[in-house]
Amino acid sequence: DLETLASSQFLAAFLAMVAVSGTIYTLVMPLLSRDVLKSRMKSVALERDKLRARERARLQANQSDPRAALRNQPKAQMKSFVDRLNLKETLADDNTVERLRMAGYRGSAPLYYFLTARIAVPIILLVFTTLYAFLILPPTLPAFSKICFCIAISGLGAFLPNIILKNKIDKRQIAIQRAWPDALDLMLICVESGMSIEGAFHKVAEEVGIQSIPLAEELSLTTAELSYLSERRQAYENLAKRTGVEGVKNVMMALIQAERYGTPVGTAIRTMADDTREQRMQMAEHKAASLPPKLTVPMILFFLPVLFFIIMGPAVMQVIDTFGSPG
Repeated sequence: DLETLASSQFLAAFLAMVAVSGTIYTLVMPLLSRDVLKSRMKSVALERDKLRARERARLQANQSDPRAALRNQPKAQMKSFVDRLNLKETLADDNTVERLRMAGYRGSAPLYYFLTARIAVPIILLVFTTLYAFLILPPTLPAFSKICFCIAISGLGAFLPNIILKNKIDKRQIAIQRAWPDALDLMLICVESGMSIEGAFHKVAEEVGIQSIPLAEELSLTTAELSYLSERRQAYENLAKRTGVEGVKNVMMALIQAERYGTPVGTAIRTMADDTREQRMQMAEHKAASLPPKLTVPMILFFLPVLFFIIMGPAVMQVIDTFGSPG
């Protein structure tokens, strides 16, 4: 009944079930996960074909050609909903599109999904919390408190899509940042062996996919852009914008300057590879130096009480036995 659902024992059991389920999911999913490299690289190949067709359409200067609509389009209902409420001008800007690209969501459809989620999630949470507050919680609670609770949860739902997007961007940037020094070393080997910069990008994209699928995707798209864009500078800038990683931006700026002033590409890549190795070593030293302060609070909260209990336990038990025994 409702009293059972609203009881503290039920809530504690429910939270324990969620915690146990999350733990089992975390432990089991890595064992059941499949290799997504082939599927991800297939999607990159499709994106490369779209880029090739789009550039051909642009060169033909035929904007009415139906082949110009090359990216996946959102559902008609969702597109109508977003356009009717004018959400693209209200909730989105150029920064939103760039953040979606940094998260790996390319095309126009992810933007419509994101804008729809920013409107739908607060409404869904408001309906759910309202039902929970007025049907399950005890009726003795003030109605004003229930309303404030519903509004607070709904307000958090308005920020939930942005939080999820930021988390996706951070994870993707970390994966790219970890694999970028090795990719740069491979690129240097390819360039010094006589490959062109396009061939180097293509070869590195094939080799680095085992270590970082997002980086392999971005390098594959850059290979296509280097082949079909009129200026290489645009392809380099696009790679820097899509990744958002500082190390990638620095290397792309070096390649742009090398092409502009005629500097050998191998020399520029070698210099940036040395800088990238130093930055990776500095990051490792920084994490190692920040470890003791991070361990201070867990040690005080979890380790020291247990240590005191182990040390003082026998003495306390002996005192209790001595003074608690009869005359």
